[in-house]
Amino acid sequence: MNPDKIVKIPMGPQHPALKEPACFTISLNGEKLVDLDLRLGYNHRGIEKAAEERTYIQNIYLLERICGICSHSHTTCMIQCVEQIAGLEVPARGRWLRTMVGELERVHSHLLWLGVAAHEVGFDTLLMYSWRDREIVMDLLAAMTGNRVNYSFNLIGGAKLDITEEQKKDILKAVDALEERTKYYIEVATEETTLVARLSNVGYISLDDVMRIGVVGPTGRASGLDSDARKDDPYAAYDEIPFKVITDTHCDVYGRALVRMGELMESYKIIRYVLQNLPDGPIAVKAPRKIPAGEAISRYEAPRGEDVHYVRANGTDKPERMRVRAPTMVNLLAVPKMLKGDNLADVAITIAAIDPCFSCTDRAIRVSDYDGGNAKVMTWEETRQFSIDWYRKNGVDFTELNKRFANRIK
Repeated sequence: MNPDKIVKIPMGPQHPALKEPACFTISLNGEKLVDLDLRLGYNHRGIEKAAEERTYIQNIYLLERICGICSHSHTTCMIQCVEQIAGLEVPARGRWLRTMVGELERVHSHLLWLGVAAHEVGFDTLLMYSWRDREIVMDLLAAMTGNRVNYSFNLIGGAKLDITEEQKKDILKAVDALEERTKYYIEVATEETTLVARLSNVGYISLDDVMRIGVVGPTGRASGLDSDARKDDPYAAYDEIPFKVITDTHCDVYGRALVRMGELMESYKIIRYVLQNLPDGPIAVKAPRKIPAGEAISRYEAPRGEDVHYVRANGTDKPERMRVRAPTMVNLLAVPKMLKGDNLADVAITIAAIDPCFSCTDRAIRVSDYDGGNAKVMTWEETRQFSIDWYRKNGVDFTELNKRFANRIK
């Protein structure tokens, strides 16, 4: 390979193929990709730090906003840590309802992914179809919880909302319709020769590399990894509900599409089983305002893969530390391996195939000032002021705009 022929192309942080800011610097030899450098941090919002200055109840709403697609995933994962530390046992009905909402969220996420993936390869008809069907799920969630995106369904100790017999009938009817539509999508994915050809042998990663890097979720299962937190470390009601872990051995973007559509079919079965076997009784237990000192780790199979939360409590009503490791964090590490040797035209669909969420993933490096050997850690207010001053120095000043807004709301 002649270094003189290497061309570097930045993709992002703003790019038509990326709905969130990230920068992929692509090194090309002709049309072939030889290296990829990833840079994150454009969407960092300091949620972990913000969580330390809010109560556990406030953090339910804060962590729900880590991601609009996985809002139930993040709150359930965090709450399971708090419940473990406090020694709370969630009533059976509350656990089963959490499971049902989690699977509805998985359906909504996978249908969204299917549309995005289709759009990236120019199959916009499939985008319109799958997003039309996704609206059915969004309307169900809105009818149950009052909101289409951040459902606020969880409480520490159980679920906030119960469902009625009428809502059960509506959900079962919707699941029947979605199942028929998904069967059609599986038929399209397996029989539409141009789609199969476009996705096959693109973004290849072997099972050995999946295990070495630590890839999770549908991305790992599409390379034959038989791993799913719902089976490996059951939570909510998953140890009481029969379902299969969907795997595939294509090891490419095509395999990732097949796994997600197979998971949709399993989600419909789980939702039906929950509604047909939903236990009677309370949906929540009373939780203390102050959580005893302790620490816990929780795992949750989010639509994109294994979500991991860590909580350390100090006996107050606020956590001492919260840590979030979203599935995209590890799956992004596999993207350079997937793309090596592929064409430039494959970059967008390969990145989209892991279903990345940079809101879930973004991190910042903390640089501490040392005074006499002691590290100075910035408070939340100092961090906020540092951000304002930094942007002002770089020509962005919202002072006048804030004054106008303050006058308007008076």
